[in-house]
Amino acid sequence: MGLDYKSLDTATRTAMVAELERDVEADSLYISPRLTDQGVREWPDLLRTAAATGTDDGLARELSARGLLKSREESHRNGKPYSKAVPANAASTLAEGEFNRFYLRGIASRGVDENRQIEIYRGRPSSTPRRESEALLAQHLVAGALLADLREHIGVDSALGLPPGPNSGLTGRLV
Repeated sequence: MGLDYKSLDTATRTAMVAELERDVEADSLYISPRLTDQGVREWPDLLRTAAATGTDDGLARELSARGLLKSREESHRNGKPYSKAVPANAASTLAEGEFNRFYLRGIASRGVDENRQIEIYRGRPSSTPRRESEALLAQHLVAGALLADLREHIGVDSALGLPPGPNSGLTGRLV
């Protein structure tokens, strides 16, 4: 189940696509190591389509249906590498995480242009919320600081803590 994006409208989608194009042009788009070679090739277009007209759930379905994720990945135990199965929710985790990141960048970009702040809220219920996530709820962030942070920290947790790790369920809205 994807997130409930309260500020997802045409203006936000336009800003999301502009942020995505910024990363593509700078060759800084996050490419998950779980993507197959074909997945790496298709990822920018799939993400662009999702940002323009789709959802994180739809993006996850496309990744799965097209077989764009590897079935195995390397991990380490006691300093030794071994092969393990990619988690069953890998497509959802990647799709939600990156869609949410561009959504947050889109609303932060709008927030800068419209002199508005970003309020953090839970976009999906959690039966066992993380303490770090709970601490962020209802906070108001300066849009420019959030945008700069998300642009600088591609594909990893940002300094401001948004998004706060995979599957946190947190996102933001314009206020």
